[in-house]
Amino acid sequence: MTTQNTVREAGILGTGHYVPEKVLTNRDFEKILDTTDEWIYSRTGMKERRIAAPEQATSDLCIEAGRRAIEDSGLQPDQIGLIIVATVTPDHLVPATAPIVQHALGCVNSGAFDVEAACSGFVTGLSVAQGLIGNGTLDNVLVIGGECMSRILDYEDRASCILFGDGSGAAVVSSTATRGRILQSFVGADGSGSHTMQVMAGGSRRPADIAAVQEKMHLLTIKGNDVFKFAVSTFRRLLEQQMRDFDFGPDGLGLVVPHQVNYRIIESALKKLDIPEEKIFMNLEKYGNTSGASVGIALDEAIRQKRPQEGQYLSLIAFGAGLTWASALLRW
Repeated sequence: MTTQNTVREAGILGTGHYVPEKVLTNRDFEKILDTTDEWIYSRTGMKERRIAAPEQATSDLCIEAGRRAIEDSGLQPDQIGLIIVATVTPDHLVPATAPIVQHALGCVNSGAFDVEAACSGFVTGLSVAQGLIGNGTLDNVLVIGGECMSRILDYEDRASCILFGDGSGAAVVSSTATRGRILQSFVGADGSGSHTMQVMAGGSRRPADIAAVQEKMHLLTIKGNDVFKFAVSTFRRLLEQQMRDFDFGPDGLGLVVPHQVNYRIIESALKKLDIPEEKIFMNLEKYGNTSGASVGIALDEAIRQKRPQEGQYLSLIAFGAGLTWASALLRW
């Protein structure tokens, strides 16, 4: 005789985000680079981004976002069973950032680990949380995406440094949530594109020795044209998959919260999908690309603005270095 395991549902019980106080505007870049506010905005849709204070590390941003998400959920810290921190800018190579966050938040009954999936990290964390809740292992998981991208940028490279900002977004995923039920999540990767976005030094392949630092190998490099093509095609493919799997079209879509990468990328994908711009939540004008924090920050802001409507489909789409991608379809 065989028994059939019941998969439990997981949903969003609470959200929160935090961004540093310092604002870096396009006008500020005019003072240090051969660029203009109009050039940056027309090519990216960005006006400002937030920059962590010298004494702030990624864990500090994650702690504040995580605290807000737990408060919003109505849970106590000791009810959190796991903390997942998605980041490419951890406090240290060792230890992981998540245990630092766990201790500061007082989540004494929680496991903790980091996920390194670049800009796909937060949505990847949601997928992991859904699986662990679905199989009955855990009841409540805190997923945090946090980045101090300003620490790995070359501020003499106009092509990359204008794009990124710092911040953190968080969500409590729970078996008791009555909203934001996760219907489907998906993660993918194509390592053949790993060269398109890299920090070459600082790992086991090339330590951050004096020569590497002098050559700026400890800072981020991007092959912009390759990234643009990948992002447009991946955004379109993931959203088409969701609509196909759940048999709805653009009219049946409530809201899309995408990785806040570049307005021109989102615009190009929308034209191919026939989805109206008002169904896409964007905040990159204020924050730029915050990598693994991007979707978490945008999701919290969208909820605060009451953009997801009850009963509608809410799509989360992310893609980034690796190359990696992740998606989640929620019923609000």
